Amino acid sequence: MNATTWLSSKINLLRNSAPAAGEVSKPEDRSTRERLDATLRQKKEALSPRSLRRTLTLLQAVVDPRVSEVEGGRRAKALADWYAKADAAERQDLWLLISEQFGPDAVKVRAARDDYDAALGTVDEGPAEIRLRRALVSPRTRLLQRFAASAGGMRFLVDLRAELLPHLKGNKRLLALDAELENLFSTWFDVAFLELRSISWDSPASLIEKLIKYEAVHDIRSWADLKNRLDSDRRCYGFFHPSLPNEPLIFVEVALLHEMADNIMPLLDELAAPEDLQKSTVAIFYSISNTQGGLKGVSFGDSLIKRVVETLRGEFPKLKTFATLSPIPGLRPWLSKNVEMLLGHLNEKELSALGREISFEPPTASHVLAAIEQPQVLSALSAKSPLRQFLTRAGAHYLGQAKHGEQVLDPVARFHLGNGARIERINWFADPSAKGVKQSHGLMVNYLYDLKRLDKHRQMLEKGIAPASGDVQDMYFK
Repeated sequence: MNATTWLSSKINLLRNSAPAAGEVSKPEDRSTRERLDATLRQKKEALSPRSLRRTLTLLQAVVDPRVSEVEGGRRAKALADWYAKADAAERQDLWLLISEQFGPDAVKVRAARDDYDAALGTVDEGPAEIRLRRALVSPRTRLLQRFAASAGGMRFLVDLRAELLPHLKGNKRLLALDAELENLFSTWFDVAFLELRSISWDSPASLIEKLIKYEAVHDIRSWADLKNRLDSDRRCYGFFHPSLPNEPLIFVEVALLHEMADNIMPLLDELAAPEDLQKSTVAIFYSISNTQGGLKGVSFGDSLIKRVVETLRGEFPKLKTFATLSPIPGLRPWLSKNVEMLLGHLNEKELSALGREISFEPPTASHVLAAIEQPQVLSALSAKSPLRQFLTRAGAHYLGQAKHGEQVLDPVARFHLGNGARIERINWFADPSAKGVKQSHGLMVNYLYDLKRLDKHRQMLEKGIAPASGDVQDMYFK
């Protein structure tokens, strides 16, 4: 019996002996070390100790140093095929084995660390550091590398991590596996290995369908909607990886205009005539969507924008302004908790005007919140409306002043400001869709990418200052 036949027989034995689906284990339950030494399965444990030992043997066979890369890949593929048919609890047992049974050798790490500490400041420091680095490389790394090298292996690992992530808060034993995957993905999906590709209406249908599937900002409602987003005055670009050739990792939708957009509806209007590209001086990034949940923590969005700007400038030399029309996803929940604080910053005249508009003086937090819960009322407010001015100021204050520790609170603001953009303009009722109202009472924001000031803006952010235009800063509550 050759190695491949032996492996297949073991996997079939494991599949046939696996118990019915059980509950997902909790961190206070037995570790895999305890279960491997046991005889009987406890309640909530998916695989019996015997099946767990078989699974560990199969994993060890994948990284057996005596087998070739090709054979190691075949063994990994066979395990991946078993995993595809396993239930959720059985899959978690596999995660736990990889996380707990394939860590670095603690004895070697301790010895190498002691040697490194002793060598600090001497000529032996460099060699000692090399030994420490080698000791810290875990068999888990080798195991995951062999899975990645197998047919469909990268897809398998990305999907595995996407399934793993929701369980991390409830089970710290899985953290080592997650950290290893994130570290490997950061190398494997480095922007140096990614290809920027234009996606157009002439692209393969299978690729265009991915835009519908993964669009995360403004849902694509129909093929006509999609065709509008790929019209002559639009551009769409995505990053692709050789191991996932027909799968965009992230994509951005761009509208070429003659002025900065202040409302999303004209951009999504399927009947609107295309812009005259000869007059286009503004590129608006109106949707950026990550497609792979398993690549969380792997950053390539900033590189995507930079590459797209370079590409657009090469194709359209007249483009002078690069900006976004972005949602403000955290505004509504933040506002519901902070209205009373914001009202405290208004003077008597402002409070009185606001109270008269909402028919309650002095205005209370509950009455203001009730007033802004009516989209049809908000859409009709004039520019001089006290309620409109209050809500717009609240949006500006949230983006520029609300912090979590040293970071700006809003996730989209954190992304664009971290790339060197600045908060340029708050746009009133710019997204009247149900999603836009739910996120931010319809408010949207323009982030401006001033190519000459990107580094300056990053430096400001490092000092705890959110870069913003003078108009936005003037709206902050003092």
